[in-house]
Amino acid sequence: MSDAVTGRIRCSYGACHMSFKRSIAAALLVFLAICGANSSVRADTFRIVGFGDSLMAGFGLGPGQGFTDKLQAALRAGGHDVSVANAGVSGDTSSGGLARLDWSVPDGTQLVILELGANDMLRGVAPDITSQNLDAMLGRLKARNISVLLAGMRAAPNLGPDYQNAFDAIYPELAAKYGVPLYPFFLDGVAGQPGLQLEDGLHPNPEGVNQMVQRILPLVEKTIAAVAGGC
Repeated sequence: MSDAVTGRIRCSYGACHMSFKRSIAAALLVFLAICGANSSVRADTFRIVGFGDSLMAGFGLGPGQGFTDKLQAALRAGGHDVSVANAGVSGDTSSGGLARLDWSVPDGTQLVILELGANDMLRGVAPDITSQNLDAMLGRLKARNISVLLAGMRAAPNLGPDYQNAFDAIYPELAAKYGVPLYPFFLDGVAGQPGLQLEDGLHPNPEGVNQMVQRILPLVEKTIAAVAGGC
């Protein structure tokens, strides 16, 4: 074989070899890009908004002592990559919540813990109005593909059995209508317990918040798993 032919073969082999290496490098870059994108998706923080009144806002409590802060800490301690934003406003009624819902719950939110109605009850607002407002909020969040965990409230007995029965029925009825998880009573284990309440006898103290978080935590974790799993 002549030197010229041998040279051409070597050049051809070299060109093919270089082309092959470039192809491998390109494929590797694509693979890394896909893996990086998937890794980025997996690493995304699950975004929760606590939307409610003073019970959510942390009335009378210091920094880090409110429900959303302690829920976030408990979830992270359990291995969940989450953020829990506080969209509670002291004194808010269901009407006030409906008016501010759209701008209080930002795009990208994956779960809203909806807790409103206590101030409606304390002011004697007709249960039908409270129900209509919560219904509208659930409808708006559903339209935005944002999941909801509905935190219920219960009427004080001194409002009479008719009011109490009508008010207490709001939350299970709406949870069934929209197919959302229901935590029946946000103040479960705290209401009526002076050692877990502030001096006003209405709001939880720091230990009361701890009780609230521990009681609702299993349902929040179950809901996160369902939402993240696309169920």
